[in-house]
Amino acid sequence: MDFVVDNSWVIPYSPLISKTIKTHCNVEYCNSVKSIKYVCKYVTKDSDMAVFDIQSSNTNDEIARYQVGLYVNCNEAIWRIFPFPIHKRHPIVVHLAVHLENDQRVYFTTSNVAQRAETPPATTLSSFFAICQNDPFARTLIYWEVPRYYTWNDSSKNFQRRKQDDTVPGYPDVRSTDALGRMYTVDPKNDECFYLGYDNR
Repeated sequence: MDFVVDNSWVIPYSPLISKTIKTHCNVEYCNSVKSIKYVCKYVTKDSDMAVFDIQSSNTNDEIARYQVGLYVNCNEAIWRIFPFPIHKRHPIVVHLAVHLENDQRVYFTTSNVAQRAETPPATTLSSFFAICQNDPFARTLIYWEVPRYYTWNDSSKNFQRRKQDDTVPGYPDVRSTDALGRMYTVDPKNDECFYLGYDNR
């Protein structure tokens, strides 16, 4: 029998890396999210495990079942002992609301109907207009630039100046970072709201 042997039988490698570390090193290029997930899944990959028990139908100890079923493999144990980060997001992306005046989304419950109707909750857009009234530096910014210099406090529903990172030349009390502001998409058929967002890009 004849066998065709070509470079498809060769594992991808880098001659320079193999020579540097004096051993074989498999080198592959990840060009999609699926490839990256495939490579990173080995960090927390579990081994196969099966547990079974014969008992009366009246017993249902959920705590014992959880403890028996909980399994931490060696990879995950090391990752937890040395607190390595599982993932990282950089830069920070802040979603910025786009809406007309008093047209923001409001979530009602039976207890807060009257309060929500009188004073709708603040959004990133309404908070931006509020800080522009009181903060001279904020007036120099476009809406999507605000997350670079301010952090959004979700509990108090307002923007607050950053207290860390790099100082801004000419403004010693203002700090900046590489955070990004991302405005929600607005349908062009919604004319007034679309052009409000377009003017602030």
